[in-house]
Amino acid sequence: MNLINMIRMGSVIAMTVVAAAASAGDAQLPGYSAGAQVVSVDGKRSQVDQISGVIYSQIRSTRAVRQLRMSLIVPRTSDLKPAIVYFPGGGFTSADHEKYFEMRSALAQAGFVVAAAEYRVVPDRFPALVQDGKAAVRYLRAHAAEYGIDPARIGVLGDSAGGYVSQMVAVTNGEKSFDKGDYLDQSSDVQAAVTLYGISNLLNIGEGFPPKIQQTHQSPAVTEALLVNGPAFGGFAGAAISTDPAKALAASSMGHLNGVEPPFLIMHGTADALVSPVQSKQLFEALRAKGSKADYVLVKGAGHGDLTWFQQPVIDRVVTWFKAVLGGPIAKVGGEDEPKANL
Repeated sequence: MNLINMIRMGSVIAMTVVAAAASAGDAQLPGYSAGAQVVSVDGKRSQVDQISGVIYSQIRSTRAVRQLRMSLIVPRTSDLKPAIVYFPGGGFTSADHEKYFEMRSALAQAGFVVAAAEYRVVPDRFPALVQDGKAAVRYLRAHAAEYGIDPARIGVLGDSAGGYVSQMVAVTNGEKSFDKGDYLDQSSDVQAAVTLYGISNLLNIGEGFPPKIQQTHQSPAVTEALLVNGPAFGGFAGAAISTDPAKALAASSMGHLNGVEPPFLIMHGTADALVSPVQSKQLFEALRAKGSKADYVLVKGAGHGDLTWFQQPVIDRVVTWFKAVLGGPIAKVGGEDEPKANL
């Protein structure tokens, strides 16, 4: 018998003895039967509750009321919890807010209340989606007690077009012109912002890309042009995003860096072929130049929204950053978790 086989046999024998020793004292357990596997589980991990279909804003027009929805993931504890609002990407044409569950659930397991909010997209025009982002933040503050949220610690997160919304909500802290709708007694300011392959300047989304792509971004039909200028209709033939640079910049986060921005985490893939990495580079450099706090992470070889962004190192990076900036849950002094806390 060689040494490896002896070690293997020894480990099997050891495991058998442990199992026999463990089962000897378990025979009196309710429900026990010979051959049952008995385990002990440390029950320190809290539950989380998902609440879908929450109406956070109602957009009123002459003949209709449009309801905007969010989904919430709420740790079932009595702690005072920081909160994150996630805005999904979708090229300014969709806002499927219940995606990126991998990231949202990881944040919830770390103790954050996580809201995922839909927002208005093309053919609705700027500043509708920014107004919606700010309305989502105000909703959370107005319902902070209900969900166990610390209203002084709210961050935003978005990818692609959602990264644009996250940026715009953050850089317009204090700009009341974007606060429209409900809960106007609440602040829409945020204390942290994460943008993943987001858009910081609508004028140069394709910078550094091949000429054919650059030409596409000069079309009146490209989504950033529709977002700012609207579609061709009647006597209006449509307009490229570059037709009015001042108007486009006013609709971009790069045009609002004259206030006090919260800390930023900016991430972009080096192989992104839809949104130029220049978008993240220029935002990072502008924030740092004015002394604002910003971390910039280039993800080598990552494309636009590909599987790289669902991997644990990326998720851990975002969760760890939010914990460092916003802090974790704060236990209530003398308080204990209740089975139905925050429901």
